[in-house]
Amino acid sequence: MDSCLNENKLPDVYEDIINSNIPKHIHFIGIGGISMSGLAEILMKNGHHISGSDMKPSSTTEKLEKMGMTIYIGHSEDNIKNPDLVVYTAAIKNDNPEFIKAQRLGIPIIDRATLLGLIMKKYPYSVAVSGTHGKTTTTSMISMVTLECGLNPTVHIGGELEYIGGATRSGGSAYFIAEACEYCESFLKLYPFIAVILNIEYDHADYYKDIEHIRSSFLKFASLVPENGYVVVCADDENIAMILDKIPAHKVTYGINLGKKNRSSGKYTWSAENITIDPISSCASFTLLNEGREIDTVRLAVPGIHNVYNSLATIAVCHLLGCNLRGIKTALEKFTGTHRRFEFKGFFKNNIRVYDDYAHHPTEIKATLKAAKTMSSSRDSRIWCVFQPHTYTRTKALLDEFASSFFDADRVIIADIYAAREPNIYGIDSGMLAEKINERSGNAMYISGFEAIANYLQDNVLPGDMVLTVGAGDIYKVGEILLKRNND
Repeated sequence: MDSCLNENKLPDVYEDIINSNIPKHIHFIGIGGISMSGLAEILMKNGHHISGSDMKPSSTTEKLEKMGMTIYIGHSEDNIKNPDLVVYTAAIKNDNPEFIKAQRLGIPIIDRATLLGLIMKKYPYSVAVSGTHGKTTTTSMISMVTLECGLNPTVHIGGELEYIGGATRSGGSAYFIAEACEYCESFLKLYPFIAVILNIEYDHADYYKDIEHIRSSFLKFASLVPENGYVVVCADDENIAMILDKIPAHKVTYGINLGKKNRSSGKYTWSAENITIDPISSCASFTLLNEGREIDTVRLAVPGIHNVYNSLATIAVCHLLGCNLRGIKTALEKFTGTHRRFEFKGFFKNNIRVYDDYAHHPTEIKATLKAAKTMSSSRDSRIWCVFQPHTYTRTKALLDEFASSFFDADRVIIADIYAAREPNIYGIDSGMLAEKINERSGNAMYISGFEAIANYLQDNVLPGDMVLTVGAGDIYKVGEILLKRNND
């Protein structure tokens, strides 16, 4: 089994099971993940019986069990009770006992991305949001706007949105909003009516050979859109610009006007100009234009210039879906972000603010720290960035880019690399990254262990400082350790 392989054509049996009016038993191997659990919820609400297993209990598995799913802790062939379909996550290897038993019994087996595609296929107006970064925030924005505008969509996000009480929502309409992950080209298994490409950068070095490989995959993704569908793209992204003319579907572009002279250039369908950043919140307001014509002023409640881009993508998608512009604007102004996206966690002693952000790519880190710099309370307050690199392959492939990402932080602490799915066979470690950063900005140190990092912060942060934990792993626990010490 290789979770990075794509099936060009699936037997009808898979679709028949998913769409059956007769309840089917569907078993999930690795059900505790945010995407797997969300898909399980959607299928359960469509009438199917769901069981699943995970290596250890969590708040997610407890929630699923309370919903009525059968949950097993630990993987065992005994967990396979003759289901109609087995779904596995990318973390599951071919020596998994449940996978082996399902194969032996001839039970249909599909991976998570294929299941997402089959569910998406049922919805005439499906939106798939792709990009190297910004997917969760933009998917969340689109979800909230369409809900506020009364479209009642089904939603599947890669992060938690408080507005819907989690990462998944089952709607009662023809609309489906979902993230589209490019890892292993899994987004090529989807069926978008509207495909969104936010940006294209080099990432996932354990799968993609180079940037050309990634560009070609995003072009294939855009080509999945039917003739009457749309591809929404950021025209300011240089890698998107290189494939734009090759995209066969209707294209809707967005970007930022550098001056009024650009209005008549025909470069953008939707654009922003006159951007101002609030010095306290770091949130932007801007003049919205459609085909160069001024529409209104939009004020965001999430920080950073990158969220201007995310909001433009949202406006483009929601307008295509029939939302009126006044409703879109009002909903955007209510959007305050998602879990682990520049999330305020609380105050540590002496007015020290603690934030957490999921950023794990150099571009994301720069955008997050730029927003944090704008929010800095005074010249004397410092930004402490605690960064946990995510996977050895990404750290090695983007080492130089990471080394140049921390200029807007005053102090940088590098934690141990979060291995995720990888063994360390790449000759890279966090100490090497800290050394590289110090060649550029001279503000980094490597500390191993979350307790040790928390101890160092407690001894060195000053009143008014900001602590920002950054990374796609479990680095948020450092902030939790600090905040727990408020009561000590």
